[in-house]
Amino acid sequence: MISAIVNGPIFTGEELLNEHAVIIENGQIKELILQAQLPASITQRFDLQGNTLAPGFIDLQVNGGGGIMFNSAPSVETIRQMSAAHQQFGTTGFMPTLITDNYDAMKSAISAVEQAIEEGVPGVLGIHLEGPFLSEVKKGAHDASKFCAIDEQGFAIVTSMRTGKTLITIAPELTESDTITKLKAAGVIICAGHSNANYEQTITAIEAGLHGFTHLYNAMTPLLSREPGMVGAALSSNNTWFGIIADGFHMHPSAFKVAVNAKQRGGAILVTDAMATVGSEQDYFVLDNEVIKAVNGKCENAAGSLAGSALDMNTAVKNAALFAELDWQEAVRMATLYPAQALGLEQQIGLIKPGFNANFVALNTELDVQQVWTNGSTN
Repeated sequence: MISAIVNGPIFTGEELLNEHAVIIENGQIKELILQAQLPASITQRFDLQGNTLAPGFIDLQVNGGGGIMFNSAPSVETIRQMSAAHQQFGTTGFMPTLITDNYDAMKSAISAVEQAIEEGVPGVLGIHLEGPFLSEVKKGAHDASKFCAIDEQGFAIVTSMRTGKTLITIAPELTESDTITKLKAAGVIICAGHSNANYEQTITAIEAGLHGFTHLYNAMTPLLSREPGMVGAALSSNNTWFGIIADGFHMHPSAFKVAVNAKQRGGAILVTDAMATVGSEQDYFVLDNEVIKAVNGKCENAAGSLAGSALDMNTAVKNAALFAELDWQEAVRMATLYPAQALGLEQQIGLIKPGFNANFVALNTELDVQQVWTNGSTN
């Protein structure tokens, strides 16, 4: 069936079009056309009612949603539940994220993601393995008893995905440069995080093939005047990107603004680090047998440490525009085009362009999500 979305501005990710319509066929964008030139044969029309159409949001770090954690039950049904929970906030593409666990759990998670992609669960792009190749010094809410170095078995697991993208978070100081290079050659997207690496160690990892950084500022060495640390490497490198959590808890809004302004265009990417409470009335969840509570939008363990977030992507976009005083279009790019580029999917998603997947959000003037389309279907 051929359908059209009409009656509102269209932000393609590159420009803002007025008096245009988007034609959709078989889940893809067929054409952008002046609304006055729409063929009479198109009988199914979605009316934007003056709201702005934008590309659907893409989230590289989703630990849970809809009342369930991916770690708790790494299955297709869990991924389906997470997908539905985040879709209502405009997320049409996401990476289910497994927090540090053992090799068997990693295998189960990878298998579940592959099956979810094969079954067409909306929005699943691959998997993010956040651990277990991390530093105990910067463990955060992770279970350090499960940390290890990348051995032959670990390498085989993280390079085993047959479909979709694989993103991993590692501590560079605990990972050989040759291993990073081999992972990159195998198509794995490598990020640094939960790491005590200094500036020099981080730069060495970048030269070996490190792509990005997981939740900038958090669980990494800070920027100091004479020791730039991992944060300094992330901000100064023009060949990497970083994920950043715009919830007002993981960093001060001014620190968010400094990071976004310091990075090259396209290098700052919004992520939620969302936990089970997002898209659910539930205000707590269990991680590694520990109860984590979400209070006033902040997820904390019993010791008062941050444990993921209660952030959704729609709120992240609005906060990014507010915290960094960004044009709303740039805030949207941080959740659409830039994560698509980070995954190497910029020819499929992240823009409203002929041949791309028909993934959209309709936003009002306050940037609130009014409607969502995934592969041409609206919720």
